Amino acid sequence: MTLRLSTNLRNRMLGDPVTRGIATITATTISAVDGGAGADTINDTGDGLLTAGFSAGDAVLIYGFTGGMAAIHGPVTVVTAEAGTLTFATGTLADDDAGESVTLVALKGGSLKDIFKDGVMEIYTGSQPATADAAKQGTLLLRISRDSGTMVSGAVANGLEFGLASAGAIAKDSTEVWSDVGLADGTAGWFRLYANATDAGGADTTPFLYPRIDGAVATSGAEATMSSTTITTGATSTVDTFTITFPGA
Repeated sequence: MTLRLSTNLRNRMLGDPVTRGIATITATTISAVDGGAGADTINDTGDGLLTAGFSAGDAVLIYGFTGGMAAIHGPVTVVTAEAGTLTFATGTLADDDAGESVTLVALKGGSLKDIFKDGVMEIYTGSQPATADAAKQGTLLLRISRDSGTMVSGAVANGLEFGLASAGAIAKDSTEVWSDVGLADGTAGWFRLYANATDAGGADTTPFLYPRIDGAVATSGAEATMSSTTITTGATSTVDTFTITFPGA
């Protein structure tokens, strides 16, 4: 099998301003809340934050508030992202009501490491689709996260991270355990790596919304290697190595 990159991913890495993941919003429906001992939040009653492209882990710049937030511009890091709420660490923001024209800008990198930060890998039976834009196929055996934790799209908890690139290759963060408890019995055949944003794995067509990577799963010689490709319901399986190499020629 062959490593396959989705159209969205290729466009983003090549710098397409439409699909590379730039997130910005300007609205009068945005407010800031100092959560005291709890998380601080930016709230949008227009529920436009996810549509605009904001996601967990983004570094966000903030402009336009004239009250308590007037001197706070960031960048500040998003902990969780929902349609109407971005949460931040306690002590990050001040109270400021909606009504002003406020602009939020996420500082997103275009590298593969940035695009897939806090992502998730799903492993299926059978053969991979013809392209990474095609709908997923086969039986879902594993939903690989960090330490088998529950990964929820839009949140950073338990998402997968890559390490630093070296010699034209990038691999899973060596400090992380990429694993899951078997969801079904079967033989692992291929994987799909998803970014942090919600992606149900269906067919992706124009305007190509989803960054994905498909590839082979095996005990050796594949992009994702496991000690065994035999998956058993309820038993923990681990992706031991995962490396992507860009050719020099």
